[in-house]
Amino acid sequence: MMHNLFNTLREFDPGNGKKAKFYSLLELEKAGIAKISRLPVSIRVVLESVLRNYDGRKITEEHITQLANWGPTAHRTEEIPFVVARILLQDFTGVPLLCDLAAMRGAAAKMGKDPGVIEPLVPVDLVVDHSVQIDTYGSTDALKKTWKWSSSETGSATNS
Repeated sequence: MMHNLFNTLREFDPGNGKKAKFYSLLELEKAGIAKISRLPVSIRVVLESVLRNYDGRKITEEHITQLANWGPTAHRTEEIPFVVARILLQDFTGVPLLCDLAAMRGAAAKMGKDPGVIEPLVPVDLVVDHSVQIDTYGSTDALKKTWKWSSSETGSATNS
């Protein structure tokens, strides 16, 4: 949802002839909210995210003003409503997450609810990166020679 809180929404040409928009922290400073240029870069990055995700409910004008007036020695009791743009999960953490989402969707369906409402709030990428070793190739029985399935109870693959 685009907004123009504190007149911070700006337009620019990214070089492809089209117009793009961004939220300017410089305009936030010009509006007299705080001396943004004096903030540490890490706080400015979070502030830009908070400003971009302002919706008046989860992220309010007060949240933006509080963060813009951040001080290194100030007493802090409020949480920062930081919203990430994307989450990257490796298979070690991502697979259990997918299982949890599937279980929650299953529970929602059993309760007669729409399982589609169980969705991450931001885009999530799952990277599955497994190494594969090839011992034999170029023949019709290459797969059989490369991988022999053990007859153990675990069903784990053993390399020949």
